[in-house]
Amino acid sequence: MEIERKFLISKLPENLSDYPCHQIEQGYLCTDPVVRIRRQDDSFILTYKSGGMMSREEYNLPLTEEAYEHLRPKTDGIFLSKKRYCIPFGKYTIELDIFEQDAAPLILAEVEFPSEEEANAFVPPAWFLEDVTWQPYYHNSYISRHGYQAPDSKRKKDPQNAGCESRPVRI
Repeated sequence: MEIERKFLISKLPENLSDYPCHQIEQGYLCTDPVVRIRRQDDSFILTYKSGGMMSREEYNLPLTEEAYEHLRPKTDGIFLSKKRYCIPFGKYTIELDIFEQDAAPLILAEVEFPSEEEANAFVPPAWFLEDVTWQPYYHNSYISRHGYQAPDSKRKKDPQNAGCESRPVRI
């Protein structure tokens, strides 16, 4: 079971280069249910995810590089590329995804939890801006089909940049 919340951020954390970073590329063979292939550094993974927003079943199976390369041209839509920084935050790890290419300038922070109760009780750090867990257009499978198209009407004002519309941070 994957239990995860997603957030836009107001600014990048300090000393980002001090945290472990992974280069990820992924594509989708199917988006309902989600069947995804992913290359993370030198690992290759096939993932199945059931429907759902914050909580859903998730199964990961290892792939060989040859199997990954065989499946890659069979994916639909945009092939996503991102850098993922793993940032400790109390007993959790913030996975900060900085999207590249077609999904830039999107930056999302994701946090996984052992239970829905912990997910609902989570108090994010001050540099998190907006909880987008329940907004489908921030799910990678949606972005792979439609590109990054966050509606401006969903944007909140950034308190650190009064008078300006907040946007995901560019680096």
